Amino acid sequence: MNLHGGRAVFAKELMDGLRDRRAIFSVVVSAVLGPALVLFMFNRMAVRQRAAQEIKVPVVGAERAQALVDWLRQQPGVEITAGPKDPRAAVQNREEEYVLVIPGDFAEKFSKAMPAPVKIISDSSRQTARPKVQRLRQLLARYSEEIGSLRLISRGLSPLAARTLRIDEVEISSAQQRAATILSFIPMFILMGAFVGGMQVATDSTAGERERGSLEPLLLNPVPRWQIVGGKWLASVMFAGVSASLTLLLCLFGLQYVDFQEFGLRFRMGPEIVGGLLACILPVALLAPAVQVVVATFARSFKEAQSYLTLVVLLPLLPGFAITFYPMTSSVWTSPIPIIGQYLIANDTLGGKPPGLLLHLIAGFSTLALALLLVMVATRLFERERIIFGR
Repeated sequence: MNLHGGRAVFAKELMDGLRDRRAIFSVVVSAVLGPALVLFMFNRMAVRQRAAQEIKVPVVGAERAQALVDWLRQQPGVEITAGPKDPRAAVQNREEEYVLVIPGDFAEKFSKAMPAPVKIISDSSRQTARPKVQRLRQLLARYSEEIGSLRLISRGLSPLAARTLRIDEVEISSAQQRAATILSFIPMFILMGAFVGGMQVATDSTAGERERGSLEPLLLNPVPRWQIVGGKWLASVMFAGVSASLTLLLCLFGLQYVDFQEFGLRFRMGPEIVGGLLACILPVALLAPAVQVVVATFARSFKEAQSYLTLVVLLPLLPGFAITFYPMTSSVWTSPIPIIGQYLIANDTLGGKPPGLLLHLIAGFSTLALALLLVMVATRLFERERIIFGR
């Protein structure tokens, strides 16, 4: 079989793509955007985690519970300050993130061994205050437990008598797997990199050429239509593959600068993880340009094709929404589903438990089959005069 025509079209589209600044820009931006967001989010999470360890507690009515206030002051990272005159207004006006209020009947009920009320006035819509309020709740709960134990001991009872159950949690997941649950958005960025990286070349080689009037002379050459479409598709695949690979490598490189120990997690990046992620993500680099070539073929102009393909780029977001409402794990029946199968396999690989070779093969071949089917559809479209001359 003579594939000279297809190779020529592939070389021509690849060279045009390398000369196109917009194509290079889309690859670079899609590869850098994901890792940059990863580092930014983890740095913000680390800042909030550290901020929760050192808190200032404004207290209203501290003289009513001096023992409690002194106990809080002795805890590491806790600073007691005077509370505002109007705690609700102070929190509402964002003068304070939260305020601890000790009511007037605290001492009376405390002395009678009754539950003594305290109030934490906070605004849950302020995300920066949530970890600090959570730590304050934990401190108050610990103080309550200690006082309750002392009361039982003073009455000659064991504090264990108040505990009807002893709950022992057995965590069978590894620290790597728990880290993977937080890093589950990384496969989404990599999949999106495959869609964004090849979009410019796929659009320019179809709708762009038809708008410029250079598609008709190309089709007049004695080359089978499937080779012409295949060459355009493979040129887009190259850009999509490079974009997805760069996104993956930059994400993993950036994670080396994240201190997972602050979150009680551990993440190790080894060759098996990198190879497993590439094996499950790269088939999407075959599918994404095929979808884009078909969609762009229907468009009558370059701008119209871009508007359509902007919606196509949202396809990598579907696995996240699907798994949110319908929790799934990688299995034989989920692997053939394009994009979703790769997303689930990538999550397992990040967790340090990559699925077997069978699931990789099923996911890869099903995605390749769909990509080839779409290339055949695009070939059929290139045989229609309405598509070729419909400018």
